[in-house]
Parts: sequence; C-alpha cells; structure tokens
Amino acid sequence: MKVLGIESSCDETGVALVEVLGAGVPRLLGEALHSQVRMHEAYGGVVPELASRDHVRRVLPLAEAALSEAGLALADIDLVAFTRGPGLAGALLVGAGVACGLAAALNRPTLGVHHLEGHLLSPFLSADPPEFPFVALLVSGGHTQLMRVNGVGRYELLGETIDDAAGEAFDKSAKLLGLGYPGGPALARLAETGRPDAFELPRPLLHQPHLDFSFAGLKTAVMTAVKKLGPHPTDIQRADLAASTQAAIVEVLVRKSLRALEQAGLERLVVAGGVGANTVLRASLNAACARRGVRVHYPELRLCTDNGAMIALAAAMRCQAGLATSRRDHRFDVRPRWDLADAGWG
Repeated sequence: MKVLGIESSCDETGVALVEVLGAGVPRLLGEALHSQVRMHEAYGGVVPELASRDHVRRVLPLAEAALSEAGLALADIDLVAFTRGPGLAGALLVGAGVACGLAAALNRPTLGVHHLEGHLLSPFLSADPPEFPFVALLVSGGHTQLMRVNGVGRYELLGETIDDAAGEAFDKSAKLLGLGYPGGPALARLAETGRPDAFELPRPLLHQPHLDFSFAGLKTAVMTAVKKLGPHPTDIQRADLAASTQAAIVEVLVRKSLRALEQAGLERLVVAGGVGANTVLRASLNAACARRGVRVHYPELRLCTDNGAMIALAAAMRCQAGLATSRRDHRFDVRPRWDLADAGWG
C-alpha cells in the first residue's frame, strides 16, 4: 500500500509518500517539507491567516516534489491521508481540501489522521523502531502528554499538562530573554554556554505522585529572574538563565517519564514531538533509561517537527490494523480540537 500524506496543521507544509509492505514494515519513499519560520519571525509567532495562505501556495509543488523523489506517478497512490486535527482551522482546511480533491480526481479513498498519532507513531520510520506496548512522551509546542500505547489506536492517557506545554515554556522563556522566533531552538543554543545550576528555578509538580505536568509557574519564575537582572543583563547571565530553564524543563520530563514507565510496568519509552529533538533532553533520557534498563526510541531528527511522513505512516498503520475508516465520497471536515484518547475518531 502506498499512502500520500499531507500535513498542514500549523506552520509547516509537509507532503510524503510511505509504503507498507506485506510484512507491515513501513518505508519512506519520498518527502518534501516547507517551514514558515521566516515568514512568522517578524511577528514573533504564528499568524493563522498567513499560515493558511502559505499552505495554499506550497502544498501542490511539494506534492510534485515528493512524487518525483519517490519516482511515482499520481496513479500509483492507493490512499490519500491528511491531518484532520488538532491544529489551526484554516490551515487544516487547506490540507483536507487538497487531499480530498486529489483523491476524488484519482478515485481513491481518503483518511483523516490525528496529528498527535502521527507524532506518536513516527519512530516506526526510524532505524530503531519500537515494539508495542510502550509509554510515549508526546512533547511539543502545544502538547505535553504521557500515553500508554498498547497498539495502533489503543491509547491510554496517563498524564498531561494542566497549563503551558513544555514547548510553550521554552518559547515563552526565550521571548523573556529577548530571543527570536522560534524560541525553543534559540534558547537551547544559548544554553550551550551557560550553567544549568546558576539559577534556582521551580520544577512544578515534580514530587507529586500523579503524572500531570505544569510549566506556567516556571515561566513566571523566569520572568522574575529576568526582572532581577535588570535592563542590561550580560551574555553570561542570559546563557546561565537559559541553561537553568532548560535544565528545569528536562528534569521534569525525564522524571515524569520514568515514573510513568514504573507505574505502567513497561520497559520501553517512545519520545515524539518537536521538543523531542532537544539534545539535552535526549542525552538525559538516554542516561536515565540506561541506568534503569529501559529502551528509548526517537524519530529521526528531521521527523520530530511536523511533516507529511508521519501522517502517511499513521494512515498506513491504521489500515494495516483494520482500524481505518477511509472515505470514498470525498467529503471532509476538520477538528481543530481533538482528544487523542477519543475512541470515536478515525
């Protein structure tokens, strides 16, 4: 089965082709991705209307590029998948409309995919794919969740953020430090030259027995530290605060992930989402999991951010598991807010 996947939930336009062979082994055939970072940089964040319009301009040329890399024609596609949600409503409608229009022209079925399921399953395209069951840490700009994953479509929420996500904590702290957009990578770069123990910052909910997260208090503490430094902090002070902020976020994510594994009685962890590309988080998780005899899996670095490959993969794996509810009438809707644990979606 060859699946064309279209991702347009926020500020990346991604198109990819994934093939799942008879043995259930997924293979990435071709991919193309455009990031809108430069366009939104001037505004300090994503402007939804601009994002939607840029998706319109990019999606078809990217589809042509992905097909060219794969050496395939449109007629070779068996299924067209798209991100149905969650995300920006206008941006989602672009991808859904193009996917369903293309499928109608080809007389192929379509499948709307949950954005987070795409992230969760993306490590199955890596050189070291996981096996079910496992605990998944979904950590991105808008989501921080711990899930028990027993199989495709079999997800149990163990814990989630009650306010800011980890990615938001990175981005908002970066803005307080006067860093550019996107803030998370900028803060991580600045932190490379800083001391992670220079500032005493809170680790909210770290010692609570439950698996929920909270990062709003950390952001407030960073704001207070910035004010104490005054209007002209030195480069060393800014680097130290960046490193201390990163250390606080990473410690919470690592400790909660290990607690989730212990409570679930599992020894396999999957990390997915944009923050999963953070090198300090990866190093800390690798070390902590090695001490506990736990296997940890990540997607390839280029697949940590939003991309079409994860959408095509999720659709293909759902079809393989007999869980797909693909459509041939080519009607569509989008779900800007959508709970991954909702058993009614498909």
